[in-house]
Amino acid sequence: MISLMSDLSVTIAGVELGSPLVAAAGAAGCGPELLDVVPSGTFGAITTKSITPECRDGHPPWRLIELPTGMLNAVGLANPGLDSFMTDVVPHLHSNGPVFIGSMAGHSIDDYVAVARAFDSVPGLPLVEANMSCPNTGTGRQFTDDPIAMREAVAAIKSELKQTPLLVKLPLEMAPGYPIAMAAVEGGADALTFINTVPAMSIDVDTRRPRLSNTAGGLSGPAVHQLAVRMVAGVHACFDGGSCPPIIGLGGVTRWSDAAELILAGASAVGLGTALFADPRLSVRIVRGLERWVRKQGVAGLSELTGAVQSEPVIPG
Repeated sequence: MISLMSDLSVTIAGVELGSPLVAAAGAAGCGPELLDVVPSGTFGAITTKSITPECRDGHPPWRLIELPTGMLNAVGLANPGLDSFMTDVVPHLHSNGPVFIGSMAGHSIDDYVAVARAFDSVPGLPLVEANMSCPNTGTGRQFTDDPIAMREAVAAIKSELKQTPLLVKLPLEMAPGYPIAMAAVEGGADALTFINTVPAMSIDVDTRRPRLSNTAGGLSGPAVHQLAVRMVAGVHACFDGGSCPPIIGLGGVTRWSDAAELILAGASAVGLGTALFADPRLSVRIVRGLERWVRKQGVAGLSELTGAVQSEPVIPG
């Protein structure tokens, strides 16, 4: 078990996490499996696979490609389906360690509503996350091109959650004012997770064919890290001293300093995804690095550093 000297606990939508690290959806199997390979106390929360009402096999191989800058995947939301998840996985979502976050996905608002209704009655899921931005399914981004569609979808999901806070997982957004993120908050999101993987493609130059069976997929890993930092900082700044909802910053974190960047930009917690495919125990080194950083910064706890980036840039010298 990791023993933390500095206070690394954070609060997401009223739920306290003992560590700021969150295992991203799809990076830890259905969820509980990760507890077998990392010490207790490493993760504050573990996100389940994104669950749809129906069982999904996902895309055929190849659906995951390693790149020099990270990973390209087109898994296609493979998951056991809602009924099987509730029967086979939910009974194992009770632990004395991390919080479990129930991730949900779908092709329509009705799909999300059905999963949300089921998840709201699960004591082992104190938080749920609506994956509104998967880039490797035909309908994966249907709510992220239009703020009105996003607001209506989030409001419909939120209406089914009588007691469970709602996180909304969003894609990279470049538009001024971050209208999609703002629409999610207006729809009732209690917290935000971003960025999801970025649409990308890889081609085999010998066969002249796409390397993924789905042609394109989602890029993750170090290649997207600075994009994530910029969006976290931008969304956080949109509230201009107001009450910014908690943000789980996600994108290319492989070192403690990557996590620290996202926190300074405005994230309350930090997600790990691609890094867990390479080495799940990398998370242990990240937590220890954050603990040393907090102590060096001379603050009582990590939460004091959320959004604490200084406006003056570093001057080389």
